[in-house]
Amino acid sequence: MACDVEVLKNVPLFALLDDEETAVLAGQVELKKFAARERIYKIGDPGGPAFVMLAGRVRVTTVDQDQQEVIVDEPAKGEFFGFASMLEESPHQTNAMATEETECLEISRDDISVLLQRKPMAGMDLLTTLGRQFHASQGLVRIRASRNPNDLIEAKETFGEHIADKVAGFGGSWSFIILFAVILTVYTLVNVVLDKKAWDPYPFILLNLFLSMLAAIQAPVIMMSQNRQDTKDRLRGELDFDVNRRAESEIIALTRKLSLLDEKVDDLGDMLRKTTK
Repeated sequence: MACDVEVLKNVPLFALLDDEETAVLAGQVELKKFAARERIYKIGDPGGPAFVMLAGRVRVTTVDQDQQEVIVDEPAKGEFFGFASMLEESPHQTNAMATEETECLEISRDDISVLLQRKPMAGMDLLTTLGRQFHASQGLVRIRASRNPNDLIEAKETFGEHIADKVAGFGGSWSFIILFAVILTVYTLVNVVLDKKAWDPYPFILLNLFLSMLAAIQAPVIMMSQNRQDTKDRLRGELDFDVNRRAESEIIALTRKLSLLDEKVDDLGDMLRKTTK
């Protein structure tokens, strides 16, 4: 569907174009509408046109080595996505899906060429868009490289799980043991001294009831905390594996570079020997 001139004027990238240039560009670009949950493009699709957000919401994602979906960008109104693949004419490296009813401008490489011929300074806006996406990718790499398992677990922690951790932490401390021993000692001594007037005479049936209730409640709470600790340990192991895998890749790359450097040194030695003869 052809694009209206007024739509282009509301896009920041095209705001500096005059009426004639806007009319020319409006005759080239197309207006596309996507339904909710409709895929715009996927990884491996040929790099065709890029898109400019007009309305709605789009989620741009990729898949990491663990086959987990990672959100790369959620372009706002007037921002590009699919831009790099369009310029390079290379397959898409990300997935783009409309999460709600979305309206976009479809812009081809030729459209950008016409725009730059008429307004060379528009190239700075395009470079700014690419720079923002590049910085977002760098930030994503830093976040995933420095993930803290404790932070990831606590981010999803419920109030009940927080209480369970506190109870388990206090129940396994010397403070609890000393306090509990003092309470038991005072309780038994008072009831022994009161003799027949005691509210819980020997063999302290009421005390045994309280202890049984405490053990019945404390055991599942401690098990709950232990399950969370197991989750942390498993996540920590997965993160350690990721770090080791990255380190292995770096070591392999470094070994390859050293081998190439060694070959260059040998070639240089051969050249020197030939020149001295």
